[in-house]
Amino acid sequence: MQSDDDLRAHLRRQLRAAVRDRDRIAVGALRDAIAALANAEAVEPGETVTIVSEFVAGGAVGLGAAEAERRVLDAEAQRAIVKAEVESRLAAAATYEEHGQSSPAADLRVSADVLRAALEASS
Repeated sequence: MQSDDDLRAHLRRQLRAAVRDRDRIAVGALRDAIAALANAEAVEPGETVTIVSEFVAGGAVGLGAAEAERRVLDAEAQRAIVKAEVESRLAAAATYEEHGQSSPAADLRVSADVLRAALEASS
C-alpha cells in the first residue's frame, strides 16, 4: 500500500534528477508542483492564539505558540492538485500559441508532460 506522501516524494526525487541534469523546464515544473502541494496544506489565517505577549502587540508567548498545524492531503487530493497544474500549463500554452508565441508555448507543454509523467509513474 502506498502512503499519502508518495507523490510528493516522487516529485522530489525527479526534481533532484532534473537539477543534476540541468533541465530548467523540468526543474521549474516540479518546483511549482511541490509548492502547489505545500500551499494547499496551509491553514486559513485568522485563527487566534490564546497566549499573547504583553511586550509585542499580536505576539505569542512560548516556543511554537504561533505555529499552526498543516492540513494533511490524501493521495487523491495531491493528484488533483498536480493535475490542475498540468491543465493550467496547457491552457497557458494554448493562449501563447494564439498570440504567436510558439517558444514559451512549447516550454509549457514540455513542463506539462513532465508533470503528467510524474503522475503516471507514481500511480
